[in-house]
Amino acid sequence: MKPADLGPALRDIVVGSSAGDEARVRLAFFAEVMGEDPARDAAGLELARLVMRALGKLPAARVRARLGALRVEAASRLRAADAAKRGLRAGTGEVAVEGGDYAHAGFFGMEIHRLRHRRFDGTMSPLLTREVFVAGDAVTVLPYDPLRDRVLLIEQMRMGPLGRGDPLPWQLEAIAGRIDPGETPEAAARREAVEEAGLQLGRLEKVAEYYPTPGAVTEYLYSYVALCDLPDSVAGVFGAAEEAEDIKGLLLSFDRLVEVMASGEVGNAPLLLTVLWLQRERARLRG
Repeated sequence: MKPADLGPALRDIVVGSSAGDEARVRLAFFAEVMGEDPARDAAGLELARLVMRALGKLPAARVRARLGALRVEAASRLRAADAAKRGLRAGTGEVAVEGGDYAHAGFFGMEIHRLRHRRFDGTMSPLLTREVFVAGDAVTVLPYDPLRDRVLLIEQMRMGPLGRGDPLPWQLEAIAGRIDPGETPEAAARREAVEEAGLQLGRLEKVAEYYPTPGAVTEYLYSYVALCDLPDSVAGVFGAAEEAEDIKGLLLSFDRLVEVMASGEVGNAPLLLTVLWLQRERARLRG
């Protein structure tokens, strides 16, 4: 692979203004990680930025092993760039990142950033060191049958509660999963419903999109309620065997769902938010 083979935009990311030995090192790192002709679309360019950010910090083989996760992250970053909205917020958007490193680089990442940002009084902040847990965008979807007035929840063991010391780390949740590269949130919701509950969803109603833990996690969620048929036979045990998923479906009437939520047994934010939305919109959906 030669710099000229990359095209102007990709060459600028991979080689930049480097020349001689430095350019060859950068190009060799990129070629070893990618191992293929790189894409030159927006997602491919964002992936190249993430790959080259690891130069000198992680070995090429380790970065190559993370390509799947990096493609998810690249797609998430593109959605973030398209979705920024300004209304009440007074922040300038001026953040100067002066360095960074990896505390962990697996399926998920833990990054350490050194940065300054413009403060509300117009001055720049002192140099700050901040850690961020890197996870790609995801969807949640709660299947709702308006005729039977009931929902399908899923139950599975979760690492967050386990790591916190919860003696019962199984959670009642909406169907959820990561958004694959090139996939829309809506398509991801439909795919996950098949994988986790064997369900074909009808119309999707958008609940919200949001950062569940903006202080420390990059994850961004798209939550939906899906209208569908939920006979008694749909409750079962599902999950992708290759991902060692063990997921149980549970049918609940809407009234029982509200009781369970009020009891405190529902302990995750996406489902709480979705149930509150469904309380508000239930009459319309049933009509």
